[in-house]
Amino acid sequence: MNSDRRSVLGAGLTLSFLGATGLSAQTPPPSAGGALPPGLPQPVETIDLWPQGAPGMPARAPVEQVAERSTDPLVTDRAVRGIAVPRLSVFRPDRPNGAAVLLIPGGGYRHVVVDKEGYEMARWLAARGFTAFVLFYRLPYDGWAAGPHVCLADAQRAMRVIRSRHADFAIDPERVAAMGFSAGGHLCADLATRFARRVYEPVDAADRLGAKPICAAPVYPVVAMQAPHAHPGSRERLLGASPSAALEAAHSPDRNVPADAPPFFLLHAEDDDVVPVENSLILRAALKEKGIPVETHLFRHGGHGFGLRKAIGKPVAAWPELWREWARGTGLS
Repeated sequence: MNSDRRSVLGAGLTLSFLGATGLSAQTPPPSAGGALPPGLPQPVETIDLWPQGAPGMPARAPVEQVAERSTDPLVTDRAVRGIAVPRLSVFRPDRPNGAAVLLIPGGGYRHVVVDKEGYEMARWLAARGFTAFVLFYRLPYDGWAAGPHVCLADAQRAMRVIRSRHADFAIDPERVAAMGFSAGGHLCADLATRFARRVYEPVDAADRLGAKPICAAPVYPVVAMQAPHAHPGSRERLLGASPSAALEAAHSPDRNVPADAPPFFLLHAEDDDVVPVENSLILRAALKEKGIPVETHLFRHGGHGFGLRKAIGKPVAAWPELWREWARGTGLS
């Protein structure tokens, strides 16, 4: 990796990740062990989502495992599975702008990506004044009682917990956005369309707060749960091998857009050979049909899973600033 690439990934990293009084780390952030790249701050502050433990624990509790997939000593590419304690890793800016972003990494509902679609984007956001919360959500194939609703339960709970802690982070509770990637883009879109769906029993005062984000940005998202555009792995791990048409419809964000959905920012590369661009197009059409504001950016090249690091040197590298300018118009910042 050259120095220019590292400078992009680490831009603006004069960040403060020390927890405020009473906000020290609970369950530690996922770690694969071993040395981490110098100069890239890691989160030291986490928030467990469920104070009495996540509901619906399977008979055999998942065992968290973190795999390091990168062979470059200067860049980590971790993936975590077996999440039994869903939680948020917090990235605080030096100068908060009052806005927050819930980041939902992808991983095909097989695992949750730590760095490429989590920490790297969180550092970028924090360097620009946003408080970023990276969500490590439970995976449906681990046997949780909520089944395919388990991921949405964690996303809804995360939005409510962030709002309940707004004073601790100097954020406006109304200015909390959601951004997700790939399968995390599906969860982001699911949250932004089914924020009012009751998928878990309230556990404390935070659950009296709303789960609707001020705006949503599904990036190269999984949307369809039906052939021919569904991502087969995400669909099977979320819904099982042979889901009914009703179950497919219930978990297809384009089929569940309410009249009061928040504004959407959609981003996809037309040469995506993993999640077809039609996923974003059908969601855009559904949003337009309901009169929901939607900004759509399609790039000819980019492939799948570009995040920040794989966008460098391509026109698609402009996407974070495009999102930032669009977000200003939603009232986020």
